[in-house]
Amino acid sequence: MDFDEFRAYMASGRSTGENPEMPRMLNDLNDRARRIMGELNSGYHPMDEIRELFSKLIGSDVDPLFRLFPPFYTDCGINTRVGRNVFINSGCCFQDQGGIEIGDDVLIGHMVVLATLNHELEPSRRESLLPEPIRIGNRVWIGSHSTILPGVTVGDGAVVAAGAVVTRDVPPNTIVAGVPAKVVKTIVPES
Repeated sequence: MDFDEFRAYMASGRSTGENPEMPRMLNDLNDRARRIMGELNSGYHPMDEIRELFSKLIGSDVDPLFRLFPPFYTDCGINTRVGRNVFINSGCCFQDQGGIEIGDDVLIGHMVVLATLNHELEPSRRESLLPEPIRIGNRVWIGSHSTILPGVTVGDGAVVAAGAVVTRDVPPNTIVAGVPAKVVKTIVPES
């Protein structure tokens, strides 16, 4: 199984338990990610080197305006897509096997968790994973210590307040807060 086959399988939403190649692939991807993170998260690196290492981690080049403050953690890396002018603050954890898409002009605060996997509930199948992608629109601000769960789409211009746990889609140009997150305000964009 190559990277493209892995991404396609995970995009199908089928349980990892249905594919006998999946445990080995997930382990290989985790080993790959840990090697790159070991370099990314150790010592000082100028921003150009950070962009180069993050590009290697996700398997595609990031925009020249991409910024990341390490440390950064992921258990896969290869299933993350990042738009233009994205900023990711320190301590973020991306569980991206199910797919993470980040739009343009996005700000992600300290220690944000993006989790794209659930385990099956039946105890005998609990080691199997159920992937669902997270999609972050353009001009989104995700506050520090917030968590976005599998299958969530955050609409363009939205704000996720610090500490929120987002369990369902966030409409465009709204602010969500709380556990679980709820819409607390609508943002009226300037014309």
